[in-house]
Parts: sequence; structure tokens; C-alpha cells
Amino acid sequence: MPLTLLAVPCLADNYAYLLHDPTSGRTGVVDVPETTPIVDAMTANGWALSDIFITHHHHDHIGGVAELRDATGATVWGAAADAHRLPPLDHALAEGDTIEFGRETARVIDVPGHTIGHIAFHFPDSALAFTADSLMALGCGRLFEGTPAQMWDSLCKLAALPDATRICSGHDYLSGNAAFAQSVDADTPALAERIARLDQMRRDNAPMAIATLAEELATNPFLRAADPALKAALGMAGASDVETFAELRARKDSF
Repeated sequence: MPLTLLAVPCLADNYAYLLHDPTSGRTGVVDVPETTPIVDAMTANGWALSDIFITHHHHDHIGGVAELRDATGATVWGAAADAHRLPPLDHALAEGDTIEFGRETARVIDVPGHTIGHIAFHFPDSALAFTADSLMALGCGRLFEGTPAQMWDSLCKLAALPDATRICSGHDYLSGNAAFAQSVDADTPALAERIARLDQMRRDNAPMAIATLAEELATNPFLRAADPALKAALGMAGASDVETFAELRARKDSF
């Protein structure tokens, strides 16, 4: 039986993600932008928090960690490379480390670019990857600290996961990301189909920051920087994948 996943809207456009193993009763949360919505969701489901998983140090992802840890005694997991600017960690993690969570084993993936110490968590048995501000729905995070080469390498790692993996990102930026994707990649039928579904998703209160990797590979321009057709559309035929990615990111930054 896969883990139960609950996306919890926080702040203006963030998501936290609750994970529950019904057999062991273990419950984790990926990132804590604020505490109240997370506590309310746990209370409504009768869950007790055991683990806090941190993807990176930005305040809108860790702002509620200390309060939630004090209230629950949860174990805190985060990147060893970022330990100096994260809340105190019980377990400092690096690329390739694993976490036993109930009946599942999660794998830690180093995904620098948005920040240098950014990590992602992959739960293969439940086909879930928590990518926060690295790979995002129809986009990727700004390069506040890393280089285009670092972010492209990170995206390539995530793109290698199984196609059925549900990518759970940190923000609902889907409207802006969709408009940008359409501006550079309007001739892709899968993108037009995805954009056509956005209004219905909002009416259904569907989590806007979750999509399968297959859907992202087909529609996310940042994952398609190696595609000769997209390079040609950008006027970059013959450019390297990193150069094409850097151009896409620069255009998005000024979009």
C-alpha cells in the first residue's frame, strides 16, 4: 500500500506535503512554511507527526519548523551542506543517503541551482518526489545561488526518475509558468492540452503543484532544453543543452 499524500496550501502560494504510512502510523511533512494549516490537516486526519523533511533553507520553507518540532517532538532531516542555515537537524543528509520511513525507503537527491544546498526526496514505492523549488510544475526555480550548469544537472537527475513519479513542488506558480511556457513553446500539443485543464483544476481545488514526471517531460520547457525543436524555436540551433537552459531561465526571469 502506498503512502497517503496530502498537499497542504500554506502562505500565499506555498505547499507543504504530509506523508502518512497507515501501517506504522508514521507521519512526515516536507517543508514547513507555517504551522497552523499543517496542524489543522493532521488533526483532521488523526495523525501524529514523526518526521520533518527540509528541502532548502529559504524562510518560506522552514519558517514553521521550530514551532512544529517543539509541539510534536518530530525528527528533523535536512541537507548537511546547509546545516549552518537550517533549524537544528537530527539527521544531516547528502546525495545518495536513504531514509527508512514506515515500509518505504526514501532516497536523497542533491539538486543545487535554486540554492547550493537544495535536496529532493524520492519515495520510489509510492512514486513520489518532493522537489520543492528545483523542478516545479511547468517550471524550475530561479538561480539564486547556483549556476545554469548546476541546475541543468539537477533537472537531468530528476528527469531520470520513472515517468509515473508524481513531482511535488513547493509553490503554485502554474499560471505564470504556463504563460511563459506558451511564449517559448506554443507549438507543443501536450502543452496546449495541459493549459486547457488549468481552470478546471482550480475549480476542483486540485493541488496545482503536483504533476507526473511524464507530463513535465512533455510540457515543461526547462526539461526540454535538449530538444532540437525547442532550440530551433529559440533561435539556438546547435547550442549546448546548458546554453539553451540558461537562455530559457534568463527569459523567464524577465518575463
